[in-house]
Amino acid sequence: MTPPVVALLILWLTWRGAFVVLGFVSLIWGVIWVWYFRNEPKDHASITEAELAALPPRPAGERPRVPWGALLGRMWPVTLTYFCYGWCLWLYLNWLPLFFKNNYNLDIKNSALFASGVFFAGVVGDSVGGVLSDRILDRTGNVRLARLSVTVTGFTGALLSLLPILFVHDITVVALCLSAGFFCAELVIGPMWSIPMDIAPKYSGTASGIMNTGSAFAAIVSPLVAGFVIDATGNWYLPFLMSMGLLLLGGFSAFLMHPERPFAEVEGRGPAGKMVAAE
Repeated sequence: MTPPVVALLILWLTWRGAFVVLGFVSLIWGVIWVWYFRNEPKDHASITEAELAALPPRPAGERPRVPWGALLGRMWPVTLTYFCYGWCLWLYLNWLPLFFKNNYNLDIKNSALFASGVFFAGVVGDSVGGVLSDRILDRTGNVRLARLSVTVTGFTGALLSLLPILFVHDITVVALCLSAGFFCAELVIGPMWSIPMDIAPKYSGTASGIMNTGSAFAAIVSPLVAGFVIDATGNWYLPFLMSMGLLLLGGFSAFLMHPERPFAEVEGRGPAGKMVAAE
């Protein structure tokens, strides 16, 4: 919904006015969040005694010390894979409306409508990927198969879907290919966010943060690189070609992830007399 809404705001209030409106709405949401949400379920005014009784007990004791070195060693393939996904994601989010506007001479309203259709396909992919991964896990009990099959399929499907846009320039075909590519790319979201909990349930928050660093770094680099490439060459297809290379890398790096082998901290002493953690 965002692209057409923002396009209408720009046409009505200019792009500066659109920023003001979005900032004001975000501020309202922040106030609602502080007022309604709580860290602890027991502190929420609307929770019932029956709901509290159904919740699992909170673990007691001090927060465990994170074995950073060993955990990073397990999580780097996951982070690399998520970086490859993030590169493609942020190219779509930052450049797709301008791609339609400048490459097909669409006005801002129609460009936003085309981009919105592509993003909707991604929303569907978000849900489908998680459902597929869960069903595979329920039927096979194989964590590696459940996570990697959907992830690799997503990367492969996104790569193959983007290939035609290099050769076919009909806007309808290109929009369908981009939609299929974004749908496939978003398939990886569910299984990828399950993997930190599969690998390190005791440190799932930290492991998730390590993984998401890959996407955050891609969010910084991908739009900048795309902009430099477009400015230097005038070619709007080269950034998508670069994304295809990252999708290929992501498909291969996914095989280095091992969600079926939970990370377990084992007390012991390494050669330097330090605590070590083993898989």
